[in-house]
Amino acid sequence: MEFAGNPEFTSDEIARGQAFFKIPSEFVKGVTDMDALPTDVTPEVAFAGRSNVGKSSLINALTSRKTLARVSVTPGRTRELNFFTLGHNAELYLVDMPGYGYAKAPKTAVRGWTRLIGDYLKGRRELKRVFLLIDARHGIKPNDRETMELMDVAAVSYQAVLTKADKPKAAELAATVAKVSEELSKHPAAYPQILITSARTGAGIPELRATVAGLSPNGVVRAGKAPV
Repeated sequence: MEFAGNPEFTSDEIARGQAFFKIPSEFVKGVTDMDALPTDVTPEVAFAGRSNVGKSSLINALTSRKTLARVSVTPGRTRELNFFTLGHNAELYLVDMPGYGYAKAPKTAVRGWTRLIGDYLKGRRELKRVFLLIDARHGIKPNDRETMELMDVAAVSYQAVLTKADKPKAAELAATVAKVSEELSKHPAAYPQILITSARTGAGIPELRATVAGLSPNGVVRAGKAPV
């Protein structure tokens, strides 16, 4: 099942995305301190979202690796910036960020993750785009807005990706897409195109792959609203 509302891509763009992700992704390192970030200036795309938004499942579907990103029923399992290679000759890094908004973790841990996320988003020159994952059943939540405002201030380009889009009914999904689109239009660093995905069914994954591939050094970035 494909979702109405996903941006249209040419067959060449879809094929380029599929080929880009045929190269196996490999774990590079986990980072808990800004001083430990990679220094090889490889461009990066990051995946961020609230705890339990389905980030690990989406990353695994995107890379066709069942256990690349650890899936857990326990929210907040990812507690560091995890770097993975993407594409030929590791031309991109995929960064799996800690989920935010998980209140049951120790307060000191939450403060540490929050500071790490903020520092990374504010000061990473190599970061080309953040894919902000939003649960299609719930839409944008207050802690999503906090992250969006942080990226607006830091002029970090980000794009909304709806997850678990197979869960709501079609009318409910359409309403969520409309609300998210309206809110994104008020944020200067947000791209207007929303990607709608389901890790379970695979819908929207080819479009997400094409988008990521377009951000690689050899890719073709699609036109969109220029963040300011």
